Amino acid sequence: MQQEYLEAYDSQLRTDAEVADALSVERLGPLRLATFAGGRGFVTYADLGGADADGIGEMVEAATQYFLGLSGIDEVEWKTRGHDRAPGLHAGLVARGFVPEESESIMIGEAALLAQTVATPPGVEVRRARTETEVLAAGEMQGRVFDDLGWRSRAEALMTRLQADDTVELWIAVANDAVISAGRLEPVAGTAFAGLWGGSTLPEWRGRGIYRALTAERARSALARDIRYLQSDSTEFSRPILERSGLVRVSTTTPYVWTRPSD
Repeated sequence: MQQEYLEAYDSQLRTDAEVADALSVERLGPLRLATFAGGRGFVTYADLGGADADGIGEMVEAATQYFLGLSGIDEVEWKTRGHDRAPGLHAGLVARGFVPEESESIMIGEAALLAQTVATPPGVEVRRARTETEVLAAGEMQGRVFDDLGWRSRAEALMTRLQADDTVELWIAVANDAVISAGRLEPVAGTAFAGLWGGSTLPEWRGRGIYRALTAERARSALARDIRYLQSDSTEFSRPILERSGLVRVSTTTPYVWTRPSD
């Protein structure tokens, strides 16, 4: 099962699926060099073509020079996966100013197995967010959880996405008219996958099945859209919750982030 999931992930969720919303995409050997709104660059690939450490170092150097030459790109993420053959990649990235961030688990599961019945505490309602007020309330809650001072701009960007694309869904758990947990469902066009993103729960409400209930509702919605697999990149906090819901850890992913040097 794990190998089946990993093969589906590699064949369906890498390269084109990751840069579908990019402003521009350039090919550099096996690499996709993408630019996104907000001055963000992104590097991904299906594999590195069997290159050795020297060859990979040359790719990193060429990608770095490409983004250096693009005005307005202030930050670039190079997305690595733990199961790739990539000799010398860590050293090559660090040598050129990329900083590794926290590794996350790549989690995959069958939507049909995740659509469980999960009891929630009395007074807690799980529902799809439909209004601007609900989206902003979810964003404010997530800002508190993640200590994100820029939560409002992210929430407003999500509102724009929700209005433009009805396949993207935001699900919330509400108690006493306040959002206490939230998470998105994002189908990936042209694949059998949807992503589970942005999951968060207020600390005082954790350990009571609320996030599992959110996952189950998103799984039911995915099934209604004929989606087979659900995927998430999970921290060590959320991984055990998703495992209890039925997702399987198939690999890891570590973002390396480059920030444009100041003049």
